Amino acid sequence: MALKPDRIEAYTDISFFCNTTAERGGIVSHVTGGSGVSMDDSNAVVAYSATGSGVKPAGLLLNDVVNIDLTRQHINWFKDEVQVGGKVIVLRQGQVTTNMLESVAPTIGQDAYCGVSGLLTNALPTSGVKVGRFLSTKDPDGYVKVDINIT
Repeated sequence: MALKPDRIEAYTDISFFCNTTAERGGIVSHVTGGSGVSMDDSNAVVAYSATGSGVKPAGLLLNDVVNIDLTRQHINWFKDEVQVGGKVIVLRQGQVTTNMLESVAPTIGQDAYCGVSGLLTNALPTSGVKVGRFLSTKDPDGYVKVDINIT
């Protein structure tokens, strides 16, 4: 589990698709630029970026994206699962408690950046894209509270 249930969702976006499996709690980035403002634009795709450079963060992923055989079992709605290729919920502003961190020890008030594979980091990556601010240090389980603000 990458997200704890205690969170504040001030601004979420449901206009993006995710075509790869992904665990919730990290920063997803734009894969392609969607054309127009259509809610069902198939070009509006997000994913975890393999590199930390040149990323354009869309927000923090709030769903687990799974690839299961839907003829044999159903999506677990209680776990916020979405089938690959489906719409995902992306947090653009709010507070979450996540363990999707690079091997860093953030301090309270430090800027949070989008690192490799969507992991949060306090070290300025080559992209230099700030996505929020750390509100706590790591707890014994590796979770940290972070304020997400992607404008």
